[in-house]
Amino acid sequence: MVIKTDMCSFSEYRVYPGHGIRFVRRDSATLVFSTAKTKGLYNQRKKAARLVWTQGWRRLHKKIKVEEVQKRRTRRTTKFQRAIVGASLEEIKKKRAQKPERNAQREAALKEVKERAKAMKAKQAKMKPAGAAAGGSKQASKTKAAPKGRGTQR
Repeated sequence: MVIKTDMCSFSEYRVYPGHGIRFVRRDSATLVFSTAKTKGLYNQRKKAARLVWTQGWRRLHKKIKVEEVQKRRTRRTTKFQRAIVGASLEEIKKKRAQKPERNAQREAALKEVKERAKAMKAKQAKMKPAGAAAGGSKQASKTKAAPKGRGTQR
């Protein structure tokens, strides 16, 4: 015959039916104490882990063998390459292997374009000073003078 026992909230001893003291806190949590001693110590706000005779202290100081639950090993997902519609696995692998060479070609092409753009800028800079002297006088005459008089505010 199995007897349902409670656990003392302070000392963690077994409390058999008909024994112990039940205490209901304001937050409606029910606490079970094995003896008046444990209830008194709880009311004095003593920590059970600091009293040598409690199970809490014994657990902290490794006097009781505690069963550790081992974590289950999780399987790591592995990437698996498959052929896609319209491309076989060999073609995909070839493209992957090609990447470093293609990047190098692309970088070289970009460098060439930048150099060409620099050369064009330099060429334009040489041409501009000759035309800037003639064009500068036209722009100065185009600007309007501010209107004379009071304006609209009075």
